[in-house]
Amino acid sequence: MLLPEEPRVSRLLFIPLVLALVTLGACSTVESREKGRAVRVRLDDGALAAAQEGERHALLIGISAYTDPSWNGLRYAAKDADDLGRVLADPTHGGFRSVTVLTRPEQTTRTSVLAALQALEARPWRPQDTVVVYVSGHGSLARDARGELQRYLVTSDTRYRDVAGTGLEMATLEQALERLGSRRRVLVLATCHSGTGKSLLPPEVRDELSHTKASFLPQPLEAASRASLVLSASDWGEAAREDDALANDIYTHFLIQALDGRGDRNRDGAVSATEAHDWARRNTWAYTEGRQRPSAQILEVGADPVLLAGTLERPGQPEVFSYSARLEGFTLKVDGQEAGELPGGVVVPEGRRKLELRKGGQVLWEDTVALRSGERRELEAFLRPMADGPKRTVTLGGGVLGFLDGKSREQVVPASAQAGVGLGWEGVLLDGKLDLWVDVAAGQGSQSLRLDPGGDVPVRHRTVLVGVAVGPTWKWGRLGLSTGPRVAGLWLQRSFQLELLDRNEQYVTAWPGWMAALSFRFSPVWMVEARAQALWAYVPVDGQTRTVGFGGLMLAGGYRF
Repeated sequence: MLLPEEPRVSRLLFIPLVLALVTLGACSTVESREKGRAVRVRLDDGALAAAQEGERHALLIGISAYTDPSWNGLRYAAKDADDLGRVLADPTHGGFRSVTVLTRPEQTTRTSVLAALQALEARPWRPQDTVVVYVSGHGSLARDARGELQRYLVTSDTRYRDVAGTGLEMATLEQALERLGSRRRVLVLATCHSGTGKSLLPPEVRDELSHTKASFLPQPLEAASRASLVLSASDWGEAAREDDALANDIYTHFLIQALDGRGDRNRDGAVSATEAHDWARRNTWAYTEGRQRPSAQILEVGADPVLLAGTLERPGQPEVFSYSARLEGFTLKVDGQEAGELPGGVVVPEGRRKLELRKGGQVLWEDTVALRSGERRELEAFLRPMADGPKRTVTLGGGVLGFLDGKSREQVVPASAQAGVGLGWEGVLLDGKLDLWVDVAAGQGSQSLRLDPGGDVPVRHRTVLVGVAVGPTWKWGRLGLSTGPRVAGLWLQRSFQLELLDRNEQYVTAWPGWMAALSFRFSPVWMVEARAQALWAYVPVDGQTRTVGFGGLMLAGGYRF
């Protein structure tokens, strides 16, 4: 089926849009990545107009019937493509310049699909054009000529016993999109090899996978694709499902539903590809009671959104988003209130807002962020300074150092004020598990000591303490707790000032011990810290050696760099 295309005014005005939606029962592990730290629609009317200069074009493929009876026919694959095509071509919804729908058996052979992709490449694409490619059908796995396990689209003439020779490798779809001149490309893949839903595996592959650990399975195309957006109807290892009550593929049903305006999360008048996917993802998850989890990968998005329906009428509300696998299941709080669960996008009120990422009782990150109308910010951009940012801390502070027992304070050295500097390295030992701290503290003072015999004797003292400690750090938002073993070297000098005696004594010793520190980070680079230490040593006093305890408490301010 080919929906009519409006006459072309000129080649220069042709703006291709290809929405690549592959509704095949996707199994994909996804990770969100974006070039740049913000995707912003600016506030002026000229920028809004420029965001929708390009034409929108779509190629939709629905494969329900197969010549090889080993592939069971699908009830709604062709209908999925037809239903989506009508919405995209509708001037009140998608408003696409052209929508090509291939559903008849002779249109969905391997040769015919390749010819449709070649025709797509022959169009004079401009950067502001949008492209959509959608495929609904069976997916499978097979060994290619190099012996590597690959994912294949099962075309209508694919033979069950020769998937690699007669099917269409998914990488071919990716490569076709990469060759287009448009920078607004969407590839939505929903193929899986789980052996259920819209997926069948040849016996030899099924037997091989049954003896293969999941970690050694080949990663899906979505994990390496360089298309602008890759959307998938299910997660890696899951099956996409058709549903009689909906009379569609479940994900496709909700994707179409999003294009009627319900998916316009930020209220800018248009539905972007990510907004449509998020609407379909959340509803698919709820409808299947968590058995099917649509996924997405964003590799490159230009300064303007990829629009699938509607018209940008105003700058949208600010949004933050993440499709990273490591953030899946985290909840985003805005000003203390739950705003949404990841993956996906969340609308945030304009202005300075306190954002917080939580999972259960764990706080991964929190900060106050200024967001403006029309802004889309990737959460990974906020978290990146934590992973790739400051790893060293220099501290400057003061405190008190002294013997733990009263006798030593009376007869050796009293507790004294100290000033010190410290330097810490985060995650430098055991593959990032342990931190390293080095510190130097010095102090001096005078006091009368009680010596036997002789009574009280005025003594001046000077101390220098050099310590090294290692240990882990646990973090809860801005708060951190560090602890670990510590070794310190002490230099102690005492000067006795009497009428008949002017004598200096010096001691140098190394002390093992333990330290603990509590820190609070009030900005990405500034922090305060309270550090306590306890040490044990042998100290010679008047020709005798004592085993003594020594302790200290330091309060310091730090700078992370």
